[in-house]
Amino acid sequence: MDSVNKTLYIPLYGKSYVSKKGLFLRDEKAEEIWAQETFKLKGKAKSKWLAYYMGIRAVVFDEWVKEQAENKQEAVVLHIGCGMDSRSLRLENLHCKWYDVDFPDVIQERKRYYTESENYQMLAGDVREDAWLKGIPESKCAIVAMEGVSMYLSIEELQKLLTNICLHFEQVVLLMDCYSVFAAKMSKHKNPVKSVGVTKVYGINEPTQLQSDTFIFVQERVMTPKKYIEELHGLEKFIFKKLYAGGLSKKLYRLFEYKKVERLKWCGNH
Repeated sequence: MDSVNKTLYIPLYGKSYVSKKGLFLRDEKAEEIWAQETFKLKGKAKSKWLAYYMGIRAVVFDEWVKEQAENKQEAVVLHIGCGMDSRSLRLENLHCKWYDVDFPDVIQERKRYYTESENYQMLAGDVREDAWLKGIPESKCAIVAMEGVSMYLSIEELQKLLTNICLHFEQVVLLMDCYSVFAAKMSKHKNPVKSVGVTKVYGINEPTQLQSDTFIFVQERVMTPKKYIEELHGLEKFIFKKLYAGGLSKKLYRLFEYKKVERLKWCGNH
């Protein structure tokens, strides 16, 4: 795997860690995979604070996907940049057709732990191109989760990806986390992904930068809901609030929701 692909071990470790501690989410698959993998994290990538953040981020995405699926008939779920995440298992009661998408090296590794079925498939491809979308026959509605992906794509690459998705599906809702431009610049000095060799990341300051005629920003979501912070206690809760849920955190890392809208069609006599 290249350095970007290796970043999947950071959230994998985080979800395994919080699952073992009984915090935020139950993820037995993350525990199983982490126990079998021999990849060594170091430094900030293996801090408990980041693990807590990864766990909360995962459950926030889970809740959003579940919320969207309850309101959309005939929707498929696209988990772009799935890594080793078990969201499809955590939300298996949704009964949606589910596609986990990632680079070929990642999908090859993923198939050691996950099995495809009629309603669950893994697609190997580079999301900066559109070939992977040809493996999806459905075209009515897509619920798209992009967790930990946007920071590895330039604005132009993100715009191309979103355009390709909107061309394939009639309806699209999407949630993605983003670095700010300041956070991307700061990552040269302090960023856990440096421990796996990533040296270049990208940021977005204004969510409207990714808008088009048919793809619009809906709202900003809370990355660290209070109800999950309350699962921590004492000094841990205090420190986590300061590091990951305070004003500085919001200047570094944000969560944006988008959707596709149909163009208005004007008609009349001329």
